[in-house]
Amino acid sequence: MAAGAAPRGTGTQSGALKRKLQTPHGNPPVKRKPSPSTFRKCATEADRRKEGNSPQKPAPKKHLTDKQSESQKSKPFIKTSSLFKNNPEIPEIHRKAVQQVQENVFTTDSFSQLDLHPHLISTINSVLNISSMTSVQKQTIPVLLQGKDALVRSQTGSGKTLAYGIPLVQSLQGMEAKIQRSDGPYALVLVPTRELALQSFDTIQKLLKPFTWIVPGVLMGGEKRKSEKARLRKGINILISTPGRLVDHIKSTECVHFRRTQWLIIDEADRILDLGFEKDVAVILNALNAGRETRQTVLLSATLTEGVTRLADISLNDPVSISVADEIQKELKPASPKDRESSGSLNCMEQENFAVPEKLKQYVVMVPSKLRLVTLAAFILEKCKFEKHHKMIIFFSSCEQVEFYYELFVKVLAGGPELEQPGHSSPSSMCLEFLRLHGDMEQEERTEVFQEFLKSKTGVLLCTDVAARGLDLPQVTWIVQCSAPASPAEYIHRIGRTARIGCGGSSLLVLAPSEAAYVSLLAAHRINVSEMKMEKVLTSLMKDNRFKLHRAGNKKSCGRNPQEVRERATVLQSKFEDYVHSSEGTVRWAKKALQSFLCAYTTYPRNLKHIFHIKSLHLGHVAKSFGLRDAPQNLTALPAAGSKKKTKPKPKRADLLRRSHGRRRLAEMLRSEYSSGMDTKVKRKKKRRKPGKQQTPT
Repeated sequence: MAAGAAPRGTGTQSGALKRKLQTPHGNPPVKRKPSPSTFRKCATEADRRKEGNSPQKPAPKKHLTDKQSESQKSKPFIKTSSLFKNNPEIPEIHRKAVQQVQENVFTTDSFSQLDLHPHLISTINSVLNISSMTSVQKQTIPVLLQGKDALVRSQTGSGKTLAYGIPLVQSLQGMEAKIQRSDGPYALVLVPTRELALQSFDTIQKLLKPFTWIVPGVLMGGEKRKSEKARLRKGINILISTPGRLVDHIKSTECVHFRRTQWLIIDEADRILDLGFEKDVAVILNALNAGRETRQTVLLSATLTEGVTRLADISLNDPVSISVADEIQKELKPASPKDRESSGSLNCMEQENFAVPEKLKQYVVMVPSKLRLVTLAAFILEKCKFEKHHKMIIFFSSCEQVEFYYELFVKVLAGGPELEQPGHSSPSSMCLEFLRLHGDMEQEERTEVFQEFLKSKTGVLLCTDVAARGLDLPQVTWIVQCSAPASPAEYIHRIGRTARIGCGGSSLLVLAPSEAAYVSLLAAHRINVSEMKMEKVLTSLMKDNRFKLHRAGNKKSCGRNPQEVRERATVLQSKFEDYVHSSEGTVRWAKKALQSFLCAYTTYPRNLKHIFHIKSLHLGHVAKSFGLRDAPQNLTALPAAGSKKKTKPKPKRADLLRRSHGRRRLAEMLRSEYSSGMDTKVKRKKKRRKPGKQQTPT
């Protein structure tokens, strides 16, 4: 009797776990991780309770422990919550499909129809491989060739760089007195980010191939100032710079002058102002006015904000307003009053309709916080491993999240040998290549990553909004937004990294069930998104045997059975959690990433607080999306990653946010993504070292 009791006990344990996986609304959850090791642990505990009573026990016990001997040594017995239990219901999206504002990107006109230098036309056709003009180029180039100021608004990816670059080069090469390098800058181009500065420099350099006496140059944060000063002394005729670094040289470099500057071009003007560079732009305008009173000024942006209008009033002289989408918007009926109400109390400047690329497909997926990590991983696997020739950009809200998810995906998804099952090796998994880009990286590394992703045909780039503006990254097929942008304008800029210059592309916005009203906000601005089901995304895990749950009795897979999809998602989640909890350092890293996510979540503007409120988040569920098994305690008191010295307890982040100077500091953190290299973090480190240096002599 005793001999038969043990197998029944073991079977009862395994059956309970099996029922837990099969019926999401059935028995009470068994708080154990539904991974292969769980079945072994359950059997082991049953064996302990029936110790010495059954001769049949050792066989299954030995069989299970042989397969999991290594994991047994490294993994303690840990209780985990069920991945598919206690999640909020996913609401139905009730909103009418809206007619989007779309621009016809290309026209039938060619550059040869313009009064341009033959060598310049030849360069455009042969070097840049462009034959016909885009709509914004057709309207902008003739105006700028006439010497007029212009305020240009057009969708992202419509060719605005060439719209000002071609008339600029045409104007400078045709000057009566031939330009000398020692003359200094004849044109100044301001851009918000270092990557956009490099990209604009590359485009201008190509246009200048026939005109070698005109020298372009770039100034940006992260580069050595001595080398930049040397270049300025030799002479730069077309100066491309980020605002902060240029202001630094204006104040500290004597050879900087603007006596001959005839052009001022401010690209992505709204972003430059939104990130707090308004004072820097004012300093630059004052320096330009001191050197030369008259010049031709061009402001370019994909969106028209109040700040851009204010800057236009200050810097432009009787400008021509160019907006390709205006005629299309006049033909469309305004959004319904209900849609306007659902978008919240936005100011009139934000209530405009945005133009989107014609071949861009937009999707939204509702994902509970607990399932966000496995859903994102499944989507990456589907598009970049099982489908060919996909190039993806994934946006996060902080640098810490980019670093954390980059390391997590490289270790778990990229197909390390320790994750491959014997006899089920998957060479294609090694094709997954991950890159990261954010404002806390060294400039050399940022440039290297930017160039690598620029040249690659496939890959996944994890980034912050540092890559959201103006960058022309060819062949990007998918844009994924893991955190919703703070405005529809920012949404447009992010998705504009794909479907550029008439190419096709797709975007995916990941929202929590509590954030469903954001879809109505987008609809109020004539941005139409289609829903993609989370269950459909998770089915891609059926194609990867690394996440197969190995059952007792060698039962075969049941096709695309929803239950098996859930099992594989649970196995994948357990792999993420195993890596995160493999050391104290990775746990601390995950907590810092979670902390940065929560901090960024509190920065949504007031008119979006009814959609994005910190109180609507379940901390334990959000922690799951960072591979943490429990909601961490004392997030505000976490030590810095890699810090060894004990420091005095700092005030809690919540307290800092209540104070005005805390909010200013938060704004500086966000601004650092686009800084000139004069990062506040460097200054803070120096301040911390001073007391130590002063104490050593005494």
